[in-house]
Amino acid sequence: MKHYTLLYIAWAAMCLTSCLDEHPKDQLGEDAIYGSASEIYTNAVASLYNYIGSANESEGIQGTCRGVYDYNTLTTDEAMIPIRGGDWYDGGLWNAMYQHRWTADDQSLYDTWKFLYKVIVLANKSLDVIHEKKDLLSVQQQQEYGAEVKAVRALFYYYAMDMFGRIPLILSSSEQASSGVDWGQVPRSTVFRFVFNELQQASPFLPDEHSNKEGKFYGRITQPVANFLLAKLALNAEIYTYDDWTSGYQNRPRGKDIVLNVPVENHNADDAAGRLADKPVVNGNYQLNAWETCIYYCDKLAEEGYMLEDDYAANFSTHNENSRENIFTIPMDKNVYVNQFHYLFRSYHYAHGGLFGWGSENGTCATVFTMRTNHYGEADEDARCKVNFVAGVVKVDGKNVLMDNGKVLEYQPLEVKQNLTNSPYVKTAGARMAKYEVDRTAYMDGRLISNDIVLFRYADALLMKAEAKVRNGEDGSAELDAVRLRVGMPVCEASLENILRERLLELVWEGWRRQDLIRFGLFTGAYDLREPLPNEQSGYTTVFPIPQKCINLNKKLIQNKGYEK
Repeated sequence: MKHYTLLYIAWAAMCLTSCLDEHPKDQLGEDAIYGSASEIYTNAVASLYNYIGSANESEGIQGTCRGVYDYNTLTTDEAMIPIRGGDWYDGGLWNAMYQHRWTADDQSLYDTWKFLYKVIVLANKSLDVIHEKKDLLSVQQQQEYGAEVKAVRALFYYYAMDMFGRIPLILSSSEQASSGVDWGQVPRSTVFRFVFNELQQASPFLPDEHSNKEGKFYGRITQPVANFLLAKLALNAEIYTYDDWTSGYQNRPRGKDIVLNVPVENHNADDAAGRLADKPVVNGNYQLNAWETCIYYCDKLAEEGYMLEDDYAANFSTHNENSRENIFTIPMDKNVYVNQFHYLFRSYHYAHGGLFGWGSENGTCATVFTMRTNHYGEADEDARCKVNFVAGVVKVDGKNVLMDNGKVLEYQPLEVKQNLTNSPYVKTAGARMAKYEVDRTAYMDGRLISNDIVLFRYADALLMKAEAKVRNGEDGSAELDAVRLRVGMPVCEASLENILRERLLELVWEGWRRQDLIRFGLFTGAYDLREPLPNEQSGYTTVFPIPQKCINLNKKLIQNKGYEK
């Protein structure tokens, strides 16, 4: 992406993100890099995928640290990085995340904002290129290239909206570059409607292919990827369409009252599930409520051939490109891509990682709440517990791992707390991440691996459908049972409480916990003391603050309520 004009990037930096202060010397003229249809696709479309993963802190959707993934995981009851004596204080960053004490001055939040808007800005530029070079493209290519860029942009707006709530909605680079006008925020509900509509309009022009498979469509946003994201948007519509979140979500509009459209021309009214046949049609759209919409798009994924893998762990194996379950992944190949995966390296004890040739950091671990939810050590321990966590005595290749003092390394899952400085388990407290198979041929302390990073997965779609059905007054047991029976666990009542619990058991370490807790009214920060399903909170921390550095640069940005100085 280094070829984009410096003038535009500089403008974006000053007016919106202050995110790029590089002054590249090797710029090529646009005619040199957009001289043919294939060059336009490579440099204006495909190049955007370089940002789904990353090797830089606070960049990439997953794989790196101090960014989107950490703010959606380490702020929840799922996992934490405790203070381990002289390790992991880091200016109080990780402790503040867990206690919801982040501020508008936090550098990591600022860097995450910059990353999200950098990609949005570049996508806008790509759309301009497609328009300006349309004489080199067929009508079909214009439609397909534009749809793919818009889908990428919608993905990044989705994450920005989810994290920051009211955000600027910038759709044109040329108008901005020529006028230099600063942009203020729009309501979160406006961004939600934009992202939802943009994905629907782009979908017919996206490839109807499985994105996780190696080949031409590997790692791209295809129709199934868009359908998953549309289901996720619909599931959270109660949150995203309610703009008065600081007074609590109790008075939000309910999913049954939120009307979303499914275009008639793109779908068969006699669909296999029979869900659309009796639905009203207005202006060429079926009128569905949020829950019906979520169910519809989850059903689309089944129609597209996604299914649960027989082996849960296979989705995260070293060679997981053939998974029938994974929908959207970050392609990883230590010999091809620079994307990194830090999470095993960051989690393992030094001696543990040392046996793989890593310089591990002995940091991230599961909370006591997570391990108790798994019924760790009990007769009915969840079958996924040993797949997702390393706990107890640690063995590698059947042999005990020894620490420097000669003692056997034994992780203590129930001894973890936020500050372990005076604990006898300062270095060993907490179960560690084990969801991804260790790539024994990995480079760079296990951060350059061949396991593709899983972003969207069909098991999540089944749990979304179960939840949407229950919220819509239907029976969600078939979908919940399918997820549990796959791993040999007994069926249970498809209640909202059980579905939320199952989401933690099934999707732990996958970056969804913050969003789930907000949707259930549980993102309180008092995780060590909480009871199941307490009353909904009115905490302002359900969104993050607009970084103060951005406000200083753009006077039209208004701080989110609760974070004002």
